[in-house]
Amino acid sequence: MRAFRLAYDGRPFHGFQRQPSVPTVENALLSTLAALGVTDEEEVPPGYAAAGRTDAGVSALAQTVAFDCPKWCSPRALNSRLPGSVRAWAAADAPDGFHATHDAVRRSYVYDLYAPELDDDGARAAADALSGERDFHNLTPDETGTRRDLSLSVERDGDFLVVRATAGGFARELVRRLVSVVRGVGSGDLAPSDVDRLLGPESVEGPDGIPPAPPEPLVLVEATYPELTFERDPDAAASAAEVFEGRRRDGLVRARVAERIREGVDGGTQSR
Repeated sequence: MRAFRLAYDGRPFHGFQRQPSVPTVENALLSTLAALGVTDEEEVPPGYAAAGRTDAGVSALAQTVAFDCPKWCSPRALNSRLPGSVRAWAAADAPDGFHATHDAVRRSYVYDLYAPELDDDGARAAADALSGERDFHNLTPDETGTRRDLSLSVERDGDFLVVRATAGGFARELVRRLVSVVRGVGSGDLAPSDVDRLLGPESVEGPDGIPPAPPEPLVLVEATYPELTFERDPDAAASAAEVFEGRRRDGLVRARVAERIREGVDGGTQSR
């Protein structure tokens, strides 16, 4: 049994969990294991489990998968067949019976919220009100498992508010709806009393409900397993860093092009 850290750009994928007709991260991983001869065609290897099921568009730094495999199945070997948007970068030997979903004691997500004009004090007050053991039934489509012990923090980083959510586990869409609440209070669209109402026993639905924030700024940054010691694979980590540096540069270029067009249509540049 080995556990692997996976980093991926979630934008090309329809989430982590495998689906029959659309690309997912798990589909790519299982195809890789079949191509390497670890399993038959897209079969699930013995003991297979993952830390979480990220939604479509959500990225990861430390998604964790574990399964029985030969010793030669290293992060570098996985990267030889994985698509460039998915990189393995560390691994750990796991004890018999280890389960990557159930044995994670803590998971952390970070959301980079573009909010140059948001009121920081209001956003932090909302995060404080949402922290602790709460029933988040109004902030998820799930009907069970809605009570969570959550730590939510907000820090200013230039034009962005960095929202970090940590808990033992998360209901579906919970983090992105938490971000929507933080943004709503910080912008004045929601009052502190609205947060209390969302955390109360009554259902809040329809136009008064809270929609999830867009998925692209969300990253799974940590899955904690006290019994595991992950070793960073230098070559695999360097490959991952190179891939994501390229994607960072592409993002800068796209932003520059968008800015040029925006300035032009706003009257800054006249066509001739």
